[in-house]
Amino acid sequence: STLCKILNGLIPHFITGKFDGEVVIDGENTMNLDVGILAKKVGYVYQDFENQIVRPTVLDDASYACMNYGMKDYSEKGRKALEQCGLFGKENEYIWQLSGGQTHLLALAGAVALEPDVLILDEPIAQLDPGHADLIYQVLKKLNEEYGKTIIVIEHHTEYIADYCKQVILLKDGQISWKLPVKEALTRVEELQECNIFPPQVTLAGYQLKKERNFPIGELPITIEDGKRIFGKLIMQNVRPNTTETVNENQNTMVQFKDVTVSYRTVKGEPHVVFDKLNIEIHKGEKIALIGSNGAGKSTFMKLMVGLLKPTEGEIMINETSIKHMKPEQLAKKVSLVYQNPEEMFIKDSIFGDIAYAMQARGMEDWEKKTRDLLERFRLSELSDRDGRLLSGGQMRRASLAIGIALNPEMLLLDEPTANLDIATRKEIMRTLNDMKNITETVIIATHDMQLVCEWAERIIVLCQGKVVADGKRDEIFGNDKLTGLVGIRPPEIFSMGKAMEKNAFCYTIEEFIQMFREGE
Repeated sequence: STLCKILNGLIPHFITGKFDGEVVIDGENTMNLDVGILAKKVGYVYQDFENQIVRPTVLDDASYACMNYGMKDYSEKGRKALEQCGLFGKENEYIWQLSGGQTHLLALAGAVALEPDVLILDEPIAQLDPGHADLIYQVLKKLNEEYGKTIIVIEHHTEYIADYCKQVILLKDGQISWKLPVKEALTRVEELQECNIFPPQVTLAGYQLKKERNFPIGELPITIEDGKRIFGKLIMQNVRPNTTETVNENQNTMVQFKDVTVSYRTVKGEPHVVFDKLNIEIHKGEKIALIGSNGAGKSTFMKLMVGLLKPTEGEIMINETSIKHMKPEQLAKKVSLVYQNPEEMFIKDSIFGDIAYAMQARGMEDWEKKTRDLLERFRLSELSDRDGRLLSGGQMRRASLAIGIALNPEMLLLDEPTANLDIATRKEIMRTLNDMKNITETVIIATHDMQLVCEWAERIIVLCQGKVVADGKRDEIFGNDKLTGLVGIRPPEIFSMGKAMEKNAFCYTIEEFIQMFREGE
């Protein structure tokens, strides 16, 4: 991110500090150009792209920068940018009518309208469902191949790097270690792993087969198409690999949604209906993944359970008691929600204060000892005096989990716990979730992270346009091609690799793939 902010002049013109050396963009030293001029040479879409949306309607926002520069054809430039970014026909819509993926494309259109030669995107798919993530990269591919734009992405998802990128730059300890063609870059498995970067799953599968079984492999695959060719000699064994699927024997109902309808008024048009007579039960002890595209209703589902939203009609029961007239402090002991943006949970100037706050406010005995215990459990003791908003992404996630379970709730709700994290930190959060199984009995996670879904969840609920379109175990969900196409679910790459080789192969991890396939005669 620092390197990219140097390219568009935010460093040193806006973000101050010690700056030495020279940066040349389009033949000119950035020190001699202001940020406004550089914006027409290097467009930037930030990780928190919502902050780049400044106007109420789509065309108004896309053309705003051009109007700011006094360009007479600002409206035409905005329309052209919207067309280039796949938003043709959305010109007159309000920005709050857009999905998460469309909002990201609008931020991109705002940068494209100025016609820069270079476009930079910081974690472009971090908060998006797989369907919208694919859409973003298809638009970037079009901008590169049809309009000649140089595209730079800061990206942790190496499977997208393999599918779309041509070159890879590895940064390590503030230096560029190398710039290589994507094929050569992603097959440097050991070097990438030392930097906590995880190559595509098909690459890791080939690497392990070569290392553990001496599989005669000339080159490592980086895409599924590569894998079909390179793994062609492998055949599926009759035995199913050991899986982590378990059955929750406890069928005691903890939460019931009874004919729940949620709608809200819009500035124009009919009221927007999120749920229409939704009925569902959650049982004690379940580990549930809630999945679906952006706007499917996942966050609304969770906010209803903690009373942040009220249903228009219907009733929500917890332990056979309606939450309609339940006081917030009563509800907090039963259900706790950890927000998608963990910084929203920090209200004190130290992690110790944030974790202790709810316990202290309710007069719980030994709250100081319990706070120290939670700090230790989540490996935060050395950071106890730090402001939570100044921690790293992984540290903030762990701190928000500690805040979430401070009151020992019967149920914990997590909204996108691995969003915006690099792969290594995502794996750390997954380990933390597994460690929590003895703390909180029932956990629901809303997520786009399909690897988390496959490795952690015992039950998967799929939402689409406010309806439950599927509810079951992972084989039932990911084995249903019609369902995955409808909802835009992108299963883990290794699952798709197995299915490409044998339609009945259901393998969710690299270990399962290696167990399931062996070299043919």
